[in-house]
Amino acid sequence: MEQYKNFTDIELVATLKNSDKTAFAEIYNRYWDKLFSIAGHKLDQLEDAEEVVQNIFISLWNRRATLNITSTLNSYLAVSVKYRVIKVLEKQYHKRKYADSLGQGQRLDDSTQEWLEFTELKAQLEQLVRGLPDKCQLVYRMSREDGFSQKEIAKKLDISEKTVEAHMGKALKTIRSGLNIFISMLL
Repeated sequence: MEQYKNFTDIELVATLKNSDKTAFAEIYNRYWDKLFSIAGHKLDQLEDAEEVVQNIFISLWNRRATLNITSTLNSYLAVSVKYRVIKVLEKQYHKRKYADSLGQGQRLDDSTQEWLEFTELKAQLEQLVRGLPDKCQLVYRMSREDGFSQKEIAKKLDISEKTVEAHMGKALKTIRSGLNIFISMLL
């Protein structure tokens, strides 16, 4: 192994093409730190940088017989890191984009859930209103659904404003109590 340390990169590549594991180990030892440093500066996670460098050396070994390096080994490996880092960054970008789209879908699901809960709440309110005594129900509907004031309701029903106020108080108390129970069951 000591003799390989004196080999030039060209000699190491030529020896590597003959499946020489010691030449591969020398290339690995010579360039690992530099490639890892390049990848580490470009990627957020050091695990990703390590994986990039490992994949470069795996590819180098797998393609050793057909390897055609037209520049220096240093340049060849640096460019390999660059392209693999770009692939990792692109993959991360697509993962984030997909996760964001899932998040958007979740917001849509939440709004659908909220709409369903609102529909249930509305149905519960209607059921509570229907359960009120007739005169109380009529006063409540005239006030809340038709928008009449207490004075207008009193005039139309030919009752005192105090009676309208009493019916509204009873209606609101019953509805509030029934809705509190319903909402606590939802939570």
